[in-house]
Amino acid sequence: MILSSVLIVWAVVTVAFVAVMIWKSVAGLKEEDTLILSAGEAKEAVEQQEIIARVERLASLAKVLGIASLVLLLLAGGIWIYPGIAGFTHPQVQ
Repeated sequence: MILSSVLIVWAVVTVAFVAVMIWKSVAGLKEEDTLILSAGEAKEAVEQQEIIARVERLASLAKVLGIASLVLLLLAGGIWIYPGIAGFTHPQVQ
C-alpha cells in the first residue's frame, strides 16, 4: 500500500519533471548567447531578457523536480527492499 502510493507520487513528479524539461527546451529556442542590436531595437533586448529569465526559472524548477523524483525513487526502492533485509536479518522461527 505504501509502496504503491510512493510510486504513484513518483510517477506524477517524474511526468511533471519531463514536461518542465520539454517546456524549457521549447522556451529556450529563441534564446541567443549574443544579441547585437542597433539603437532602435531596445524592445528585442527586453524580450530576450524575459526569455532568459523564464528559462532560468524553468531550470530551477526542473532541478527541484529532478531531485524530488530521484528521492522518491530511492524511497520506493528502500520500501521494496526493506522486507527482504528485515527477513534476512531477523528470520522467523518455524
